[in-house]
Amino acid sequence: QVQLVESGGGLVQAGGSLRLSCAASGSIFSINPMGWYRQAPGKQRELVATITRGGSTNYADFVKGRFTISRDNAKNTVYLQMNSLKPEDTSVYYCKMEIRGMDYWGKGTLVTVSL
Repeated sequence: QVQLVESGGGLVQAGGSLRLSCAASGSIFSINPMGWYRQAPGKQRELVATITRGGSTNYADFVKGRFTISRDNAKNTVYLQMNSLKPEDTSVYYCKMEIRGMDYWGKGTLVTVSL
């Protein structure tokens, strides 16, 4: 059984930085796309960034230039470096990984950005 565990969320002031991590464990052969999504209260979950196994990245417009996604295939881990955080970035952040054709989600980590 595959499990994804996120870490690194917390409270930060506007303009600050946080680094999220998401590690997969269990029966894993290889992981194809990895991604980060977020969901604010009362809103739908939205894509933040994705990265392929080969390292190609895709970002939502609202994080371009501020967030950087990366991955360590040997550790089955994906990261999200978040800089210049804004109050509107406050959300629960979820990682998603495609493993053997199935999508797996973490339980989420809360990021709160204060003024």
